[in-house]
Amino acid sequence: MKKIVLCPNARRDGGYACTEQVRSMLEADGCRVVVSPVCDEGGPAAPFETDELESALEGADLLVTLGGDGTILRIAPQVMRHDAPLVGVNLGHTGFLTELDRENVALLRQAAAGRFTPVPRMMLDVEIRRNGQRMFFDTALNDAVISGIVQSVHLTALGDGDRILAFSGDGAIVSSPTGSTAYSMAAGGPLVEPGAEAIVLTPICAHMLAARSFVLGPERTVTIVPADVSDGRRCVLSVDGRGLTDLLDGDEVVVTKSKYRLLMADLGTRSFYETAFEKLGERE
Repeated sequence: MKKIVLCPNARRDGGYACTEQVRSMLEADGCRVVVSPVCDEGGPAAPFETDELESALEGADLLVTLGGDGTILRIAPQVMRHDAPLVGVNLGHTGFLTELDRENVALLRQAAAGRFTPVPRMMLDVEIRRNGQRMFFDTALNDAVISGIVQSVHLTALGDGDRILAFSGDGAIVSSPTGSTAYSMAAGGPLVEPGAEAIVLTPICAHMLAARSFVLGPERTVTIVPADVSDGRRCVLSVDGRGLTDLLDGDEVVVTKSKYRLLMADLGTRSFYETAFEKLGERE
């Protein structure tokens, strides 16, 4: 019996209607379905039994998120330590990471039967080093963003210790190929196929013409060092949008390829290029 874990975003799936539809459909096919809600703080209780994600993932054959890209980003650090492939149902807006929409959830029967291609997505380890000591660590599926609050910041970016750029501006984004279609793209960075391995460094509104996006090899160590963070200037780090961490003068934000990857289930519904043009509104 296949074990399928459903991770609905309670804020997107009102009344858990889509979750109940998928649960009933997969159980009718003989699957064991476990529901582990995401972002359910303060929301209505699920109308069925639920389980914590960490325990639900044990022995899981497939993980299904019902929400948007943010739902996947939120659970990615937990899921990456397990072998269960993930497929997303988009109940949100853009949905670059989600493959299915509410209208074609019936394709989850194909996924539950194992008819998909597993595609590993590269992830990034992000840490803050202060006076030689690690004081923060997280893993990103999309990106690490170093930015000023209200005012511009001065940043130096290094690759394996060699200076790449030093500039003032709104900040810098260090993204994975998956994250290249997110904030990095909006800041002028390139689109990179999600199955590729690379680290993308993109300045945000740099005050110099020579500041361009760099596509670096996956084995590079990218370090961002803020300066002049004083006298009311504030510089922060955000990893996949999960809160803000303040940086001090001389802190080092160190980004490397993670040993973990997020395994996605590709059902072959559309290519990366079709998704990019469709979601960007450039093609009917």
